[in-house]
Amino acid sequence: MKLAYWMYAGPAHIGTLRIASSFQNVHAIMHAPLGDDYFNVMRSMLERERDYTPVTASIVDRHVLARGSQEKVVDNIVRKDREENPDLIVLTPTCTSSILQEDLANFVERAQLDAQGDVMLADVNHYRVNELQAADRTLQQIVQFYTEKARKKGDLPEGKTAQPSVNILGMSTLGFHNQHDCTELKRLMADLGIQVNEVIPEGASVHNLKNLSRAWFNLVPYRELGMMTAEYLQAELGTPYVDITPMGVVETARCIRQIQELINAQGAGVDYEEYINNQTLYVSQAAWFSRSIDCQNLTGKKAVVFGDNTHAAAMTKILAREMGIHVVLAGTYCKYDADWFKQQVSEYCDQVLISDDHGAIADAIARLEPAAIFGTQMERHVGKRLNIPCGVIAAPIHIQNFPIGYKPFLGYEGTNQIADLVYNSFTLGMEDHLLEIFGGHDTKEVITKGISADSDLSWSKDAQAELNKVPGFVRGKVKRNTEKFARDRGFQEITLEVMYAAKESVGA
Repeated sequence: MKLAYWMYAGPAHIGTLRIASSFQNVHAIMHAPLGDDYFNVMRSMLERERDYTPVTASIVDRHVLARGSQEKVVDNIVRKDREENPDLIVLTPTCTSSILQEDLANFVERAQLDAQGDVMLADVNHYRVNELQAADRTLQQIVQFYTEKARKKGDLPEGKTAQPSVNILGMSTLGFHNQHDCTELKRLMADLGIQVNEVIPEGASVHNLKNLSRAWFNLVPYRELGMMTAEYLQAELGTPYVDITPMGVVETARCIRQIQELINAQGAGVDYEEYINNQTLYVSQAAWFSRSIDCQNLTGKKAVVFGDNTHAAAMTKILAREMGIHVVLAGTYCKYDADWFKQQVSEYCDQVLISDDHGAIADAIARLEPAAIFGTQMERHVGKRLNIPCGVIAAPIHIQNFPIGYKPFLGYEGTNQIADLVYNSFTLGMEDHLLEIFGGHDTKEVITKGISADSDLSWSKDAQAELNKVPGFVRGKVKRNTEKFARDRGFQEITLEVMYAAKESVGA
């Protein structure tokens, strides 16, 4: 563990709480010190939830440390069971409960004796996994819990649905555009004549988890959440799964063809080629846009991509393969799944960066000077400091990335949203430049700080004035190249003469 003030993925208990609060009528008890219950505020604010988040903190305080936690935790579980009548209560451990070496499994057994609903422990190692890994594991545990419960009672349905059907796995609260993606995937399945059997966990009932066995296949649109559940259902029930993210024209078509192969192997006899061609040519505007003069003007421009595995890999492929944009670096903070990411993007970019250190990606962006960034909110902040436009494509995200309007990233409508995001991101820098030229707004002060450390050089008044004349969208690059030139030659102050010499030397 390390102390961090800015994280790409939160601690494990956040992942568990995301899953528990996504289900209908499921309550979570979080055994943690006061202050760790910020999840309630975060979820209600970002998701604009009308109902109170079903998470209760069982506070670790000095009395608990003196007498032990069992009585308090068990009382909280039983009290919430009586007050809320949930179908399931999930006890969520935290780093604090792990440090105290408390036997939470025993707490659950005790509470189950008095509780009317089900009680289970989210069994995840809070020292070894992050939010995404914990969410994936918790969803799999809940599905396994109710699959085994139905099997013991002889209540597990036999046979598949009459027509082809799918379970969509991994739609969760606080996911990046998850609700919009889910709507788009349901539309896509309807177009393909495929019935949506269950969507989990968002909006699902735990009582319906036994029906997962009836689907012809499972669809896992996000690699971070749902893969463990899909692998469990394949091993336990023999249900195949598709894990191709339908993001971008090429990958959406590839996903549909994989679905066609799976259901035809079960006797469906469908052919989706005409549908794919029609959607690509007339519904999705992305294929047309990639041939338009607007997109042609972007050909060869440099971009950096960074995010979770799913969105960073998909965006890298879209930029390089569909739009002809030069991806100089593609990266992910999902270090636990680095091999998959490298295999997906290596042929589409110059460099691959696997890191959860926001400073490392910031330094790489400053060094590469791309025309645009496609990353998380953190890269957006970096772009602000470097005067490089950034399109947000993955969590961690800001409230502006929870739009009320319809903005899916998956499916054929998602291709249109992505095309707009790419085009607008690249043209933002030129727009600012034109506004400065024609007096559309006050000229921004030049950025005087780098990413990793403050500048150790001073600028003369004349040099600063000359720098301010440089167009805004390249001013940061000129400044950094000039300062590098000065440092290499031991200058303490940058004058007009130093600027001109740097320009002649390195083209700043």
